[in-house]
Amino acid sequence: MPSDAARRVVAVAAYSRGRVIGDHGRIPWHIPEDFAHFKRETMGLTMVMGRLTYDSIGRPLPGRRTIVVTRNPDWSAEGVEVAHSLDAALALTDPTADLVIAGGAQVYAEAMPLLTHQVLTEVDLDVPGDAFYPEFDPAEWHETRRESGPGCEWVWWERA
Repeated sequence: MPSDAARRVVAVAAYSRGRVIGDHGRIPWHIPEDFAHFKRETMGLTMVMGRLTYDSIGRPLPGRRTIVVTRNPDWSAEGVEVAHSLDAALALTDPTADLVIAGGAQVYAEAMPLLTHQVLTEVDLDVPGDAFYPEFDPAEWHETRRESGPGCEWVWWERA
């Protein structure tokens, strides 16, 4: 991806204790205020997500361009663009426009070195799961904002 100081590459994710982001293709909690938060943070932007994340949503989200990363050369869905790698997804985007990484675990992990920002919802629950948000070195990031929500904290991080 071209280096451009104006471009923000932002991971937007929610995770519970233990960094759980999903369980069998589902989010293991229901916080409507966090869905509204996700909408505010992503509206009008291009979102890159993996196929399993797209399948869990089930449709393109209104007001956002969606690029789905999948290894399956035959996969397609109406209203989304398909890329067969994260690099291919990035090549489809304007290198000066903000970009949202919207999951899942593999896409978050692969995108972590490219991220300039993270908008993370810390859900105050212990739940089982099979998909996890990747660890990141807090020394490479600084927290710029924190807000309390119902059963969660919304935290904004910027790469140091």
